[in-house]
Amino acid sequence: MPNGRIILLNGTSSSGKSTLAKALRAALVEPFCYYASDQLADGGFRAIKQKVLDACLSDERARFFDGFHRSIVSFAEAGNDILVEHIVEEASWAQQLQALFAPLDTFWVGVHAPLAEMERRERERGDRTIGEALYHLKTHDYCRYDIEVDTTKPSDSVVSSIIEAWRARPSASWRIS
Repeated sequence: MPNGRIILLNGTSSSGKSTLAKALRAALVEPFCYYASDQLADGGFRAIKQKVLDACLSDERARFFDGFHRSIVSFAEAGNDILVEHIVEEASWAQQLQALFAPLDTFWVGVHAPLAEMERRERERGDRTIGEALYHLKTHDYCRYDIEVDTTKPSDSVVSSIIEAWRARPSASWRIS
């Protein structure tokens, strides 16, 4: 069985990754599994944080994301096409992902929106810490993308541009469904 393919959406908090992932998944002809670290965290996977030293929380967080990154590869190696939503918060994460994904057909999408729009989304959502988007802007310094999109543009146009670029990638010729 051939390895699955990875489409990785990387962007700041409130950049529109989840909305884009949903629209992209619906528009792709091939079935793609959707995967995000929030699914694991929201499902109760992460360790319970009770009066733990900051160093322990930092270690737990590092272990969690190391496992998350490795699990992406495991799903792809099992033959699953996978659409991943992520915020690559550290340069070391970008380096790890590049190394882990090297043998796999991976397509990197940089998800952007103007800062004022992301801050507006943070306020409207009510479940974000104001300033997360600004803090996460550094993610784009760590990653090289196959395509970059602005989620304030019409959704159909953004999705179409991603699919068009994904299908035109060099590795697409060996496995277009």
